Amino acid sequence: RSEQERRDAFPAWLHTYNHHRGHTALAGKPPATRVPNLTGQYT
Repeated sequence: RSEQERRDAFPAWLHTYNHHRGHTALAGKPPATRVPNLTGQYT
């Protein structure tokens, strides 16, 4: 309803989109599965 609500909701939406929502072009996997060391656990 407002720009502030959109800004507040965006980080959660983006996380869901990239980490939990399967994408057809990626055989049902989320985009985050294609990025090595996404969480920074490896150096």
